[in-house]
Amino acid sequence: MLMKVHGVRVNRAPVLTLWAAIVAERLGFDREEALTLGRVVAGLDAYSKGRALGLFTPRPKTVRQMRDRLETGGTLRVDLLGRAVPAIQTPEGIRALSNGKPVSPEAVERYLESKFGETLPAVEKAMRALARAFPPAELARRAYELYESFRPSVPEGLRGWGAAGTLDLDKIEAMARAARNARSRVMAANHRRRARFSRGSEVPVPG
Repeated sequence: MLMKVHGVRVNRAPVLTLWAAIVAERLGFDREEALTLGRVVAGLDAYSKGRALGLFTPRPKTVRQMRDRLETGGTLRVDLLGRAVPAIQTPEGIRALSNGKPVSPEAVERYLESKFGETLPAVEKAMRALARAFPPAELARRAYELYESFRPSVPEGLRGWGAAGTLDLDKIEAMARAARNARSRVMAANHRRRARFSRGSEVPVPG
């Protein structure tokens, strides 16, 4: 049974790494690919000139198409959480690049386990629920905004550099519920509009 966790003391880098990896999975990458992308996102502090370099915007369908046509050794830049992540196609799949070398997904797993410890499954569960609460296209657009809403609070400036704060899982779960409820209301409203249109189209036109 998964332990109930309300909050975790952790710094921001592993939180961003894990969230970016989960978003990448939701957008169509497999687990190992996503882990490497997430690790590099956390290491990039500015949006590079990606669009001038052939930036790839991931969606589940486009990821499949890109993976099929990208040859081993082929490179690309992946648009993820406002970062242009350099990546390469390897025999094992797509891997993000750090200092020109493919990132090891196993190393990212060990990094996350060392930072979150036994709370990692609970943190992953909360983040996955939040990611699933949005359609992929909307999640891709809002992923960093969502991260800013739940990331641990740390002091401003140099005092906060590498400092630990509390990651509030209750807040992440509440955000997921709110997003699901909002999506349900939109779907219900769309259904009602379609129903009214359908009934209206059946009204006989006077001759």
